[in-house]
Amino acid sequence: MIQADEKLLGERAAWLESLGAERRLSGNTLEAYERDTRQFLQFLSTHVGGMVKIRDIEALRPADLRGFLAHRRKDGAGARTLGRHLAGLRSFLRHLERKGLVNAAGASAIRSPKQPKSLPKPLSDRQALAVVAIDTQMHEEPWIAARDAAVLSLLYGCGLRISEALGLTPDVFQGRPTSLRITGKGGKMRLVPLLPVVMEAVETYYGLCPYHLEPGAPLFRGARGGPLQPAIIQREMQKLRSALGLPDSATPHALRHSFATHLLGSGGDLRTIQELLGHASLSTTQIYTGVDSARLLDIYDRAHPRA
Repeated sequence: MIQADEKLLGERAAWLESLGAERRLSGNTLEAYERDTRQFLQFLSTHVGGMVKIRDIEALRPADLRGFLAHRRKDGAGARTLGRHLAGLRSFLRHLERKGLVNAAGASAIRSPKQPKSLPKPLSDRQALAVVAIDTQMHEEPWIAARDAAVLSLLYGCGLRISEALGLTPDVFQGRPTSLRITGKGGKMRLVPLLPVVMEAVETYYGLCPYHLEPGAPLFRGARGGPLQPAIIQREMQKLRSALGLPDSATPHALRHSFATHLLGSGGDLRTIQELLGHASLSTTQIYTGVDSARLLDIYDRAHPRA
């Protein structure tokens, strides 16, 4: 339970609602911001020795916010998590400032933690093809094996996020389309090509699924017929990692990385890949040039007689 008064909790609820309705943030981001601010208010209640009120937020100094970040770092939070903490708190404080309740200048004075420059870890093309093959799937129930293969095929073949794949409905595949219209983060729309082999994987699952799949309902179902949850696919991917001898970095999201890296390595231009991935900024996509360069340097080191 959060130790905060009703007025502050009401403003927090209104802020979270506005993030979903106006800024159209993803469900995962909203959950993270809810958790971040909850942890902050719990920390602050210990800091002030009781229930947190608006006046306690008004009295915040940069040192208080740094204390919270240090507390979270002590609990094992990394630089990316700390950066998200700070981004969420700044947004919440700006909301309160717009209401005339606090001054948010203190939060703006704190620098965001320096983010580590880590490259995505894609699978090789051979590994990716093994992961998406129906014969490789670990589940004994044929329709569930076909379901897993279809979802993983959408991640690798179309570069979808797992939430985007699980949000698809049967009607988008009617008439065997050659492309899919995807709504990504922030409500950003994009068009991605639908390869025949991916379409076939979806049709195989559709033909085997024992549940009635209504046009506007979720296409992918769990064993009991409810909407398929990301954790199920993540768990199946973990089994595949073990069976195929893949590294821990081989996650469902790594298939999206593989999609981008393999396109770039085959001559795809960065701007097109940006559009296919639904990145708002080209700088986000540019990280894949580092992946491809690393691969080329590795080949050079292993193959060149003077290396």
